[in-house]
Amino acid sequence: MLNIVWISLIIVSVVFGIINGRIHEVVMAITDSSRLAFDVALSMAGMMTLWLGIMKIAEDAGLVDLITRLLQPLLRRLFPDVPKDHPAMGAMALNIAANMLGLVNAATPFGIKAMEELNKLNPFAGTATNAMCMFLAINTSSVQLVPASAIAFLSAAGAKSPTDIVFSTFLATSCSTIVAIVAVFMLQRRHKYKNEILSEHC
Repeated sequence: MLNIVWISLIIVSVVFGIINGRIHEVVMAITDSSRLAFDVALSMAGMMTLWLGIMKIAEDAGLVDLITRLLQPLLRRLFPDVPKDHPAMGAMALNIAANMLGLVNAATPFGIKAMEELNKLNPFAGTATNAMCMFLAINTSSVQLVPASAIAFLSAAGAKSPTDIVFSTFLATSCSTIVAIVAVFMLQRRHKYKNEILSEHC
């Protein structure tokens, strides 16, 4: 779908550029944007490498495991349908901990593993369970203790103090996660969704 959107935007830009006699400006804009994208990506590479290295040290030092243990009591309340010792619990805890520390590359496989394990508990194939919806909401909103990607973008763009966003990012993502959790809990209790799920499998 996104490919269609981007291709449509490019085609429309070229067509309007030809109609208005400004195709040269369109071509120059594409060229300048491509050069800017390359410069930003190249500048980000070093910064991302630095932060990923720091996060790897934190992971090896046991910080991820510590956060995982701290999250366990909370996860048991958020996912009452998932058994305490089920592999899904560990995978979800590791995913959330990795996201909090900005370890995006490490978080992705944990997220996939968590969904696979949650699906094993799913009595209705093809229909997301409450636990799946809750995990997706938490994973998408994702509390960020260290927003490594945003810091790298700001640094590449020439910001003098790219780390100034750490507190505001933590505050914003905390709010988004709380709202996501509340929304899932509220929707879970609505009979409308329960009835739709039951009718699909009757």
